Amino acid sequence: MNELIEKTLLAGIGALALSQKKAEELVGALQRQFNLSEEKGQELLNALREAVNDQQQRLENIAREELKGSAVRLGLVDREEFRQLQDRVERLEQRLNTRV
Repeated sequence: MNELIEKTLLAGIGALALSQKKAEELVGALQRQFNLSEEKGQELLNALREAVNDQQQRLENIAREELKGSAVRLGLVDREEFRQLQDRVERLEQRLNTRV
C-alpha cells in the first residue's frame, strides 16, 4: 500500500516543485489518512524532496540547453569568446598606437 501511495504521489507532482511546507502538509495529511508511521511519513517526504530536486535539475538542464541553442542560432558569442575578442581588439589598438 505504501508503495502505491508513493508512486501515485510522485507521479502526481510531475514537474511541479512543491515548497517544503506544502510537502510536509501533504505528507502529514497522507500520514493521517493512511495511518502511516512517522518513519514512513519521513521516508515519503524524503522521496518527494528527491523527486522534486531531480525534476528541477532536469528542467534547469533543458532550459540551459535551449538557451545555448538559441544563442547559436542567433549568432551570439559566449562570455569566453567575447573576452577573447576584447583582448584581441585591445592588442590591435596597442599595436596601432605604438605605430603612430
